[in-house]
Amino acid sequence: MNTQPGVYGRKLGCTQIFEADGSVKRVTVIEAGPVVVLGKRTPEKDGYTALILGFEDRKEKHTSKSLAGYFKKAGSTAKRLIKELRCDAEFAAKWEVGQTLKLDEIFQPGQLVDARGTTRGRGFTGVMRRWNFAGNVTTHGTHEYRRHGGSIGTNMTPGRTLPNLKMGGQYGNETLSVLNVKLARVDAEKHLLMLEGGIPGAKNGIVLIRNAVKTKKRSTKR
Repeated sequence: MNTQPGVYGRKLGCTQIFEADGSVKRVTVIEAGPVVVLGKRTPEKDGYTALILGFEDRKEKHTSKSLAGYFKKAGSTAKRLIKELRCDAEFAAKWEVGQTLKLDEIFQPGQLVDARGTTRGRGFTGVMRRWNFAGNVTTHGTHEYRRHGGSIGTNMTPGRTLPNLKMGGQYGNETLSVLNVKLARVDAEKHLLMLEGGIPGAKNGIVLIRNAVKTKKRSTKR
């Protein structure tokens, strides 16, 4: 399980930034905060280590009394989103309940991170859109099979449709991770992260940004 330091945020969209040498980078902007630590999970009590994080204020009248008491105990205002972040004991010990996470203490510009989000749901789609099939020919009397997937059966043995064949079905709306994304900029004052390229998820979707877990190690041989 990935227990690298990270933070939850909301995907604002894509834009471009200009570097000092005049080059242009396409980036995805993540609003990661202010994120407040609402509680902790400990191995002695819960069997694992994690931080309970909350962000985006919500109205008190929309908060149940039990949740309002929980926020008050943590010394924080009511939050709209509550997420749990698995981490190691060293990272959890750096933050106290009620404290706001500081992005510049977790991330540095130029480092590689992993981004996880929920892809945009596209509903029930056919094989051409879902699996990039070529489709059938559209000449020589082809009728009603232009966007079909072709044969799915077998001969007498085994005489059935084998599992895991690519067919039409639900496309999108699934958890997807993109590894080793370069972090272009970190704006700790505005709680913004700018990642090079695109990451999974629709605009305003919730994403998880962590330090990369599969970075390539440089060889010491010369």
